[in-house]
Amino acid sequence: MTRRTTTAPGGPTFLKAAIALQTLTLFFQAATAGVLLTSSRGYLMHDVGSKVMYAASMLYVIATILAWRPGGGSPRPILHSVGFLVLASAQVVLGVAHVPSLHVPLGVLMFGLSLLALVRSLSSHLPAPSTSGA
Repeated sequence: MTRRTTTAPGGPTFLKAAIALQTLTLFFQAATAGVLLTSSRGYLMHDVGSKVMYAASMLYVIATILAWRPGGGSPRPILHSVGFLVLASAQVVLGVAHVPSLHVPLGVLMFGLSLLALVRSLSSHLPAPSTSGA
């Protein structure tokens, strides 16, 4: 019996798209937080953005499961995405409780972690550099 080690067609693309969406929603949240801190007009955008960000975090979990399942590789990316969903849950709780002293730094951390995951996903699928001299 041979074990399949390749991922399904489109698996890595869906994962990259999910991470990119999550990163973009976190960036949007940072921008609307800045508006929210300076005026009351940013509340609605930040509130709607928080729901989209949370949904993007759930999509990231689903994408890691779908990318892992066909190849049977390491479940580590799933653990990372679930950990990120836990951070997103804490972020929502802190936002609802109006604790900006923790909510804002956690948002910065989440954006950094999401950006790191995006860069890793994009760089792990780049073609290897050519070693030939010609």
